[in-house]
Amino acid sequence: MAEGIDQSITAEALLALEGRARSEGTGLEAADLVGCWQLEQVWPKGRLQASQFSGVLLRGLAAQLEIREEAGALQLRNSVRLGGVELFFEGPGALRGRRPLLQFQFLRMGLRVAGRQWWERALPAPAPQRTPFFALIGRDASGWLAARGRGGGLAQWRLPGQHGLS
Repeated sequence: MAEGIDQSITAEALLALEGRARSEGTGLEAADLVGCWQLEQVWPKGRLQASQFSGVLLRGLAAQLEIREEAGALQLRNSVRLGGVELFFEGPGALRGRRPLLQFQFLRMGLRVAGRQWWERALPAPAPQRTPFFALIGRDASGWLAARGRGGGLAQWRLPGQHGLS
């Protein structure tokens, strides 16, 4: 595992937190999500073992999820970077329900090369029943955020510079 990953965060621990989030909610609000989150670990649907390959690949591509609050609404930017080339997806998001769900739509994708916009394209809005979401599981003061995606996999992100390791 790469330096900085809190190895105590296991699928079992996340499943226990998820059970509590389903019954009691997380209490998370938009302000708790604001930041530039670096992807650290992923667990495929139905697996208790983190995917080492996917985790290493996505960390190597500097996969990140940036969440901003603008005029009372959430804006999301999901991106991967290889050297000076960045592929990104952007769009609005909203928290729904007590758990809550972070629903979002990526309405724009683009490619930046050496910090300059090189290509951009509008994306069609998904059908309402296909809207992507993250079912939020928890966020810790040490700087990690965990959620289950629409496809059923678990993901854990961390704010840079916050490791929570003893």
